[in-house]
Amino acid sequence: MNRQSWWEDAIIYQIYPMSFNDSTGNGIGDINGIKEKLDYIKSLGVNTLWVNPVVLSNHVDNGYDVIDYTKVDPLFGSEEDSRSFIEEAKKREFRLIFDFPLNHTSDQHPWFKSALKGKDDPYRDYYIWADSEGDPYPNNWTAGFGGPAWTKEMNGDQYYLHLFMEQMPDLNWDHEPLRKEMAEVINYWSDQGVDGVRMDAFIYIDIDKEFPEHPEDFGSAQEVSSNGKLIKEYLTEMNERINKEEKEIFMIGEATSADAERIHWYTNDNMVDKIISLQHFTDKEEDKIEDLPKEKQHVPLDMTKFKDMQKAFQETLSDKGGPILFWNNHDRPRAPQKYGDMEEYRDETAKTMATLLYLQRGIPIIYYGEEIGMNNAWFDDPGNVTDSGVREFYNSAREYGWSHEEAMKNINLTARDGSRGIMQWTDDKYAGFTDDADPWIKYNRERKYNVRDQEKDENSILHYYRKLLDLKKTNLFKDGDWSLDDETRENLYVYERTYQDQKGLVCCNFSSETETYQIKSSDFPGEMVLSVGEVDVTDTEITLGPYSSCVLVN
Repeated sequence: MNRQSWWEDAIIYQIYPMSFNDSTGNGIGDINGIKEKLDYIKSLGVNTLWVNPVVLSNHVDNGYDVIDYTKVDPLFGSEEDSRSFIEEAKKREFRLIFDFPLNHTSDQHPWFKSALKGKDDPYRDYYIWADSEGDPYPNNWTAGFGGPAWTKEMNGDQYYLHLFMEQMPDLNWDHEPLRKEMAEVINYWSDQGVDGVRMDAFIYIDIDKEFPEHPEDFGSAQEVSSNGKLIKEYLTEMNERINKEEKEIFMIGEATSADAERIHWYTNDNMVDKIISLQHFTDKEEDKIEDLPKEKQHVPLDMTKFKDMQKAFQETLSDKGGPILFWNNHDRPRAPQKYGDMEEYRDETAKTMATLLYLQRGIPIIYYGEEIGMNNAWFDDPGNVTDSGVREFYNSAREYGWSHEEAMKNINLTARDGSRGIMQWTDDKYAGFTDDADPWIKYNRERKYNVRDQEKDENSILHYYRKLLDLKKTNLFKDGDWSLDDETRENLYVYERTYQDQKGLVCCNFSSETETYQIKSSDFPGEMVLSVGEVDVTDTEITLGPYSSCVLVN
């Protein structure tokens, strides 16, 4: 691959600001708290930071309901704090990616408040409005967080569209003045020193103004509003307005439903550089119970489908440097606890899952805390979980006969809230996250699974991540060709990387049973450069204990 863009060498560390480090003692993480930990983050071997929203918000959706795109939220600090953070990050040669919720704003945004003044207001067309002809709503669309996707204005006769929440009205990207404003947002942060943006929910910015009915009686507005024809035009125009090519602005798009072919389409023709998709989380849907709401039912990972999806990503996106590689983020429960065994084989699970995914071709995103094997924050009461559908699922599960514990286990392993627990710096009070206040969210406090303890242990998950990311930076694991052995047993995940005359073999056991892999190439065993758990290598086979793995290089 011809490496031309800085992000092809990126190893990204994602930070959820509210939960990373509290510098003020109010129980909420902040910008200065991140700045205090920059040397730690640098020591991991990452070179790029993705920071979830820190701009002014009403916090109905934890920062994704924006009131002002260019003003720092006082909850996280001041404008000077932001400038200082960016300056200190640049001193350490970090690239910076900021979140950009471009599909909607808060209903408290000045644009929307002005739009409510009436149809003649200049900001009216910044949002999407429709009339209703006799029915309660313009059509049968439902919102992502429940209820209709339409809300009637208080002092008028029209309805505004909100694909997610009533408090988050959708923006009208068909309106050129709006598109200019959004480009200026990126230009502002680029001038501040930000190197890229992660475009939240961008696949919904082209809405069919005919508002076609969902084929079901009531159905998801997102299902009928994604991947519109004009998205290419909007993004291409925006890239020109921000002078993307000259400034080398990294554009990541969130497209949770995108398969490999859709990702390839988006990353062509100067639209976006990379896509974050959720399609590799191939749950065993057939194991779910028909009589219960499916979204909050926890089931295992279907490894056969997972392999198929990884193969499609790797092969289809080979000319694009591979896909984005991630197990965890702020919208998903932490994957090692969801899919692995974090009770009996916690260290092995965390290390092997990282080995399996991040040594493939592509750009890794490490979500804060995964490098120490953090589990999800564990909730005891469904009322404390903000995810949509939680209360409905809990009530249905209890009526079905499940115990409180069984219902909450399923919620904790499917809801996003648990992944947002505070970073475990120590096993002191409040896990070293804050000194003087109860943290804003449920949290874990543990011996061993914290930064302080793992720094002292050379065999820890933390130290393993550093070794793994060092290996990722080599030509073999950055640029090498990728080939999956798809004739193995279901729980074995084995692939080769090839770069010039060098070869690597990554062999992972994704189960609690011992597995044996028959070596098929005369190029191996070679040198074992990394190993996890119980590993035995001979000239002809590799035996792996539960959640064990190894990396051989010839």
